[in-house]
Amino acid sequence: MSHDLQITASAPDPALLDLPWDVPLEDWPADRIAALPRGISRHTVRFVRLSGRVIALKEIGETVAYREYALLRQLKRLDVPSVDPVGVVTGRLDPDGEPLEAVLVTEHLQYSLPYRALFSQALRPDTLTRLIDALAVLLVRLHVVGFYWGDVSLSNTLFRRDAEAFAAYLVDAETGDLHRKLTDGQRNYDVDLARTNIIGELMDLAAGELLDEDVDELAIGDLLVERYQELWASLTTAESFDAAERWRVAARIDRLNDLGFDVDELAMTTDIDGTTVRIQPKVVDAGHHSRRLMRLTGLDVQENQARRLLNDLDSYRAATERQNDDESFVAHDWLTEVFEPSVRAVPRELRGKLEPAQLFHEMLDHRWFLSEQQQRDVPMPEVVRSYVDNVLRHRRDEQALLGEDS
Repeated sequence: MSHDLQITASAPDPALLDLPWDVPLEDWPADRIAALPRGISRHTVRFVRLSGRVIALKEIGETVAYREYALLRQLKRLDVPSVDPVGVVTGRLDPDGEPLEAVLVTEHLQYSLPYRALFSQALRPDTLTRLIDALAVLLVRLHVVGFYWGDVSLSNTLFRRDAEAFAAYLVDAETGDLHRKLTDGQRNYDVDLARTNIIGELMDLAAGELLDEDVDELAIGDLLVERYQELWASLTTAESFDAAERWRVAARIDRLNDLGFDVDELAMTTDIDGTTVRIQPKVVDAGHHSRRLMRLTGLDVQENQARRLLNDLDSYRAATERQNDDESFVAHDWLTEVFEPSVRAVPRELRGKLEPAQLFHEMLDHRWFLSEQQQRDVPMPEVVRSYVDNVLRHRRDEQALLGEDS
């Protein structure tokens, strides 16, 4: 290994030194590679098992690699859904002394799938709409913190199941830039580019016969713009009302909470005679339900999963007639008596198929199905057995998805 090799990492793993950096990524031996589904990329990308985890390696120019690494670290501090940066490897030389490109190293996002992997299986007709919704939420979250993406597309996004929806994660930030605040022109360019790229990607899927014939690619591109504009307006638009309608302040906050956002700062002004009040959210932060669940139970889950689990917690509280008890005490009992026993009842060899919160969400769906079918309240242990035997055993493993090339 060349003495010129340099590894820049926030938490260096000595095992990185054992990888064959003097070989181009496309020629790495198969025993080093983790066969995970990959999206379309301009660069060579490989997944590698290292120290009991999986990392993603992307060959890219040195300057761009350091810049993207820095941007991903900033996005992580801002709590924006994106892949976790590990480091940058530079100074690579092949056995003949010829320079090789730098490598950006990131953590592989467990249970995530590129959009082409999702379309390689039989999916519900509304799956595409749910992916677009997830991408619109991600784009709004990025714009709220001042991040200009510059290359919005399905290809540059990873998706994880989030109850009945999906959560989107940024996976490629090389064209991005972080500002104090984006102009309308920057936001609109990102949105217009997203529309163009999505239409092109869907046409590519249609050419490969992976898209339902009834899908209108142009309409889906327009849907992304529509969903983005609706959510952006809900988060940022000023609202005026009569001073006697002060309840509308709380109502605005409740609406944002329902969308999954907290209001950290709200500007309120009145006119000269005090008859009209104008309010506008100044600082909004995503993750309202996931933060509440984390505070009550310590579970770190996606937003829609948190919403579903909190609903079950509320049902448990009502069923046990503990509405007047401290919520944190009830949450602890729900966690130890309902959630944890249900997840632990899943055979160990099947637990890697889905995240624990997604497992529990699907168990709740299965409980509703069994109760409707049998016209009775089916106990959770019985639900778990039926779900494992009739549903989970037939699901593919979304933690790894080994052996697939998308």
